[in-house]
This record gives sequence, structure tokens and C-alpha cells, in this order.
Amino acid sequence: MSPTIKVLLAEDQSMVREALAALLGLEPDIEVVAQVARGDEVVAAVRDHDVDVALLDIEMPGATGIEAAAELHQEFPALKLVILTTFGRPGYLRSAMEAGADAFLVKDAPAAQLAAAVRKVLTGERVIDPVLAAAALAEGANPLTDREREVLRAAADGSTNAELATALHLSQGTVRNYLSTAIQKLAARNRAEAVGIAREKGWL
Repeated sequence: MSPTIKVLLAEDQSMVREALAALLGLEPDIEVVAQVARGDEVVAAVRDHDVDVALLDIEMPGATGIEAAAELHQEFPALKLVILTTFGRPGYLRSAMEAGADAFLVKDAPAAQLAAAVRKVLTGERVIDPVLAAAALAEGANPLTDREREVLRAAADGSTNAELATALHLSQGTVRNYLSTAIQKLAARNRAEAVGIAREKGWL
């Protein structure tokens, strides 16, 4: 008999999390040993449990699934990471792969497909939703630098340049330059539109 695959499930929506746990629990070789609702609780949960595979939703409070994946990949390099998303944004796929993810799937995939992905990543395979993979290739790389992303993300709440400069420890002129460059790269009319475009593509 094959050894049981121990899974951590990180998903902020309790109904979705419980449904996924129940479906995976029906598999004879998979056991959900831990569940968390926040991205910033993931690493501690893995430390507290013997986990083979972490299933991480992207949109979570505290930290995104991609941020949690990057932390896990650094601290537990042997742990397999599966990213789940409701939003098939090409930029998310690229970011997830850079964070060390072994699989990237949409949440509405059949339970059997998710279970198969869990088994495949343990054998060293990489599993990527083919539609998302094609979209990511068509979209191309994120044109924003890390600093441009940081400034644009901080500007999303409507902060003024002066407030952004204080929060990010930059001069107002530098903030203005980063925002201007980001807006230009995204062919946006203003910072609000730039934030919307970058979010839609999964680039923030």
C-alpha cells in the first residue's frame, strides 16, 4: 500500500476550504493534516505538521499564496507547492513559478485532477493548467520592475505622492518617476488605471 500523502490546505473561504478538504479526504492515499485561512499562518502550520504537499490559494489575508510559497520554498525546499486560483491571470502563473511552485491550477478543476496533481508533484512532475500556460506565454513577461510594482501597489489606496514617499522612504520626485514609468509601460491614463491593469494581469 502506498504511503499516505500529507497535505496542508490554505484557503480563506471556509466553505471552499472544507469542500476541498472533504473531496481530498475521499482519496485513499491523501490526508489533509492541516488547514489555515490566512497566508501568514502557512509557514507555522508546516512547521507544526508533517506535510508533503501544500495547497495554497492566491488571494488570502495576511499574505498571498505566492508570498507564502516563496517562504516555504526557502525554508522547506523538499516540500511540494501547489497554487490554486480563482483568477486565471497570466502574471500569477509566472510569479508562482518564480516562487518555487510545482503546480498551478484553477479552483474549479475537477477533484480528481487536483488529487492527480498532488500525486504528480511528489514524483517530480510540474503540473500547470494548459489554458493558463498558453495565456501566460501570449501575455509575455511582467514589464514592471520590483520597485515599480512596490510603488504602484502602495498607490492603490489613493495615497498622495508625499504619503507614498514617507511610507516607502523615497523622495517625492522618485515616487513620481516610478509611477510615471509604470503608467507609461502599462499604456494607462493614470495611476488608478495602471493599478487596475496590473492587477488584472496578475502583475502586482
